[in-house]
Amino acid sequence: MIIFNVILVIFLIVCALAVEKTKDLLSAVIIFSAYSLMLSVLWLILKSPDVALTEAAVGAGVTSILFIAVISKTKRYEK
Repeated sequence: MIIFNVILVIFLIVCALAVEKTKDLLSAVIIFSAYSLMLSVLWLILKSPDVALTEAAVGAGVTSILFIAVISKTKRYEK
């Protein structure tokens, strides 16, 4: 189980760095959604299901939809 936790934390760090480095805003939103879903799994492992459910609903669901709606109204790529 410890190996799974280490892999999960490494994945979270890689996702955070990838969001910062990518120039395509839609790709950044997708990576951020994956980050939020993995963070909700981490909250489940830490035996906090209420926080995990909130993170999955707000972090991966509502925020991603809001970001995609904003990106559809603007330019997709950063300069």
